Amino acid sequence: MMLEELKAEVLRRNLDLPKNNLVVWSGGNVSGRDPQTGLIVIKPSGVPFEELTIDSLVVTDIDGNIVEGHLKPSVDLGIHRHIYKRRPDVFGITHTHQPYATSFAIRGEGIPAVLTPLTHLTGGPVPCTRFATPGEEDTAVAVLEACGPNGWIALARRHGVFAMGRSASESLMYTLYTEEAAKTIRLAQIGGVVEPMSEEEAQRELAWHQRNYGQHATAR
Repeated sequence: MMLEELKAEVLRRNLDLPKNNLVVWSGGNVSGRDPQTGLIVIKPSGVPFEELTIDSLVVTDIDGNIVEGHLKPSVDLGIHRHIYKRRPDVFGITHTHQPYATSFAIRGEGIPAVLTPLTHLTGGPVPCTRFATPGEEDTAVAVLEACGPNGWIALARRHGVFAMGRSASESLMYTLYTEEAAKTIRLAQIGGVVEPMSEEEAQRELAWHQRNYGQHATAR
């Protein structure tokens, strides 16, 4: 067996998807890319999350050739590969059909910069892509168009969420914060229009978080 640590991380993060009500049955996936070899670990196609094991994960190279595993990889592998090829800073991708965020994607709307926890990570709104056929490489093109060179999250129109990260775990974190924000905004919209932050304020929230949050910050 190869890439045991990466496989363990990718398995954990895939199993976290149904635990957090981000997916149902077998829809959705998490992948990770090894920084040394460039190999990709991804969920197999059509296998329910509760049946996933280390042995069921599939390892491929960047061109999609299977290096290890006995199952067919996710139908979204081409999307993951395209993103990894064009974003050398990305080492993990999470794709879900989570209901609250996808409710924005159905309408072709981005998630506005309203809630500070998500804005701490994004520094602005989460964009929604143009429509692209699910499972095809054009979805990856649309995601990267929407995110630009530095974005991490996009809503795929009429489909779901694609979140990138510097690890599989970070991509899942972005996915969770996106769903929390989407749900909270939908609840707030019951009472009327929700006003987004200014671009200046959103960037200030991002800068504050990068400066202060986590163990790299000076202890207080």
